[in-house]
Amino acid sequence: MKRHGNLYPQITDFSNLLAAARQAQKGKRFRDSVLSFNYNLEFNLLELQQELQTKTYQPGAYRTFEIFEPKPRLISAAPYRDRVVHHALCNIIVPIFQRTFISTSYANRVSFGSHRALQKFVGYARSNRYILQCDIRRYFPSIDLEILKSQIRRKVKCRDTLWLIDTIIDNSNNNQGSQSTSFQQGNLDYFPGDDLLTPLQRPKGLPIGNLTSQFFANVYLNGFDHFVKEELKVKAYLRYVDDFALFGEDRAFLTECREAIETYLAQLRLNIHPIKSQLSQTHHGASFLGFRVLPDHIRVRNHNLQRGRKRLQKLQAGYLSGQLSEDDLCQSLQSWVAHLEHGDTWRLRQAIFKDWAGLLPESLVAKLTTPD
Repeated sequence: MKRHGNLYPQITDFSNLLAAARQAQKGKRFRDSVLSFNYNLEFNLLELQQELQTKTYQPGAYRTFEIFEPKPRLISAAPYRDRVVHHALCNIIVPIFQRTFISTSYANRVSFGSHRALQKFVGYARSNRYILQCDIRRYFPSIDLEILKSQIRRKVKCRDTLWLIDTIIDNSNNNQGSQSTSFQQGNLDYFPGDDLLTPLQRPKGLPIGNLTSQFFANVYLNGFDHFVKEELKVKAYLRYVDDFALFGEDRAFLTECREAIETYLAQLRLNIHPIKSQLSQTHHGASFLGFRVLPDHIRVRNHNLQRGRKRLQKLQAGYLSGQLSEDDLCQSLQSWVAHLEHGDTWRLRQAIFKDWAGLLPESLVAKLTTPD
């Protein structure tokens, strides 16, 4: 396996840092932290470059907050200058690892994404009799940091780059005080070979919300993807972050696969969710990425639809009060409709937008409710 060196000069190159700043500010350029950084952009990037080159760079404190949809989670937002560093690092190391990812790993990859994952899921579900669908329990908080570092070192040998990666990993919100730790701790699980103190002695957990965390999460399960495809010989398999599915015609084979998967994941100090992981017949339907996939149609799951309706109410209120421009409203609506169009939702869209006819241009209303 080829290991890559001499990466750090590319990471700390000023042009890469400038490109990283432009990437980090997408959709956020009017936030105070971004405006402040951009006010003295060249100076701030040169200062960041010097800190990286002299290895005096240290990440700042995360801002943490909870979200409750679709389930309670702690989100950790890194300071803006740290997000610039994350993009600068990923610009150089992501292509190295991308070449090793399987073609049906869809999360956090350019030109892949949730909609392509859903299309592949539908194709597999409608051409196979059985599905083994699994969810890893508390995935991000359970990632073992020493295992992750060893995986990265199989592809990267540049010492300076490894220093930066370790700095980012070791300064995750899991290690910044009791307030963060109380939410982000993984499960106190024991695996073969552990003694009483092992789960407490092994640092674990990546902050949900980091660009680097999303990338490292794919790296962590990359070997598992290859195990399923190459060792278990599962032809119809896909993964989106910690949700994965195996399809086939032989129920007994998929039952054996589940046992092998549990054994493999134990080596990564991970467990599949005992309730959410199920083996079933595809004709009963299967839920994936907010949709319910049935043999003859695809519908939006109820809780996703409820969240969408609440969001639409907020958009409508913002538009009527003048806090939201028509262009911004149209952009948000079209984005949501583009998501809905991946299901059989024409009648649903007509019902949702019938009350918007007098608020929006007729051309837009027609576009939002046009049959697929």
